Amino acid sequence: MSFAPEEVERYARHLVLNEVGGPGQAKLKAARVLVLGAGGLGTPVIQYLAAAGVGTLVLVDEDTVSLSNLQRQILYGVDDIGAPKVERAAAAVARLNPHVHVVTHQTRLDAQNAAALLAGCDIAVDGTDNAAARYDLSDAAFRAGIPLISAAVTGFDGQVTTFAPHLTAPDGTPYPTYRCLYPEPPPDAFVDNCVANGILGVVTGVIGTIEANEVLKLILGIGEPLFETLLLFDARASRFETIRYRWDPENPLSGTGAASENSSSGRDTPSSA
Repeated sequence: MSFAPEEVERYARHLVLNEVGGPGQAKLKAARVLVLGAGGLGTPVIQYLAAAGVGTLVLVDEDTVSLSNLQRQILYGVDDIGAPKVERAAAAVARLNPHVHVVTHQTRLDAQNAAALLAGCDIAVDGTDNAAARYDLSDAAFRAGIPLISAAVTGFDGQVTTFAPHLTAPDGTPYPTYRCLYPEPPPDAFVDNCVANGILGVVTGVIGTIEANEVLKLILGIGEPLFETLLLFDARASRFETIRYRWDPENPLSGTGAASENSSSGRDTPSSA
């Protein structure tokens, strides 16, 4: 895959990295990544993947920009209020990197359209605050055989992990799915959200950037993705902790839960974006 002279200059800091170089940048350019949610988590994901030169971004979000979004959703400004998020995010990407192709879907992802939205994608990123959509995206990614990076934030806390059940862990079992970690969707009344509970804006930036990093690691084939590892972030203490979890042999789409080895202090973790 060839690069225009402007692209060579744009990606110069990647091209000199031994772990990226020309072949790695070509992999980024050829990749197609779906981002569900163009809000607090999705906007840093979109921004960093576009800057890195991921060739095609598929953006899915039914919402419009509101004034209350601007405290944390960094792609938008006051002039974007009232406009569809996917449209304004696509415009921001075009300003940042015109070499990135953006496909927009102003819709809610559900069990009926998830497979079609994921068609042709190499990786899916979950940045939504909708519990049902999380499960529908996870199930569709499982069936499509592609990795899913998933995150959530609330208050001062965040969490992120990577699911890749199409790959095999060192012990010979598949890597877990979302349902291995969270077997069933919680009742709506128990799902935290930033409207009711608040969110420190920078937490979405920290966690969203980690999601973007997971995407880049997977595309480039470098580092250690967060397979079987739930990474927790506490902004008040500036502390990261981890929980290990495993494949649920009962059924990855309706299992009874995964065994886990908690390496953290056992505090509650956030459940919504």
